[in-house]
Amino acid sequence: MSIITDNTVLVHIYSGLESKNKITLGLLVALTAEKNDHKVTLFLAGDGVQILNCKKAGEIVGQGTGDLYEHLQNLKKSKITIYVSGMSAKSRGYDEKLLDGYTAEFVMPDVLVEESIKADSVLCY
Repeated sequence: MSIITDNTVLVHIYSGLESKNKITLGLLVALTAEKNDHKVTLFLAGDGVQILNCKKAGEIVGQGTGDLYEHLQNLKKSKITIYVSGMSAKSRGYDEKLLDGYTAEFVMPDVLVEESIKADSVLCY
């Protein structure tokens, strides 16, 4: 447990499913930060928008960083703010169905800039 709490952390995931260690580590870090009482924002852009499309356990598992599906289930129960690049999603053929079950919204790049300026720490995967 960290002695420093109430910091804001922005986790920006732009890597895709082929980078299973990066994407699972990014979600593990986001969930751990929230568990340690930090305010966490998750921004998915580029190929990172694809991670929300994982539908079953064991499909994408990182080495020592966990199962993407399990992380996504925990993300649904968390208080983490989720922003998804609308441009990245649209260019990859995703629509509003991608956000089903998540407290998430499609946004434009200016939100990434604003959130990174507000955050105490920015972590990119």
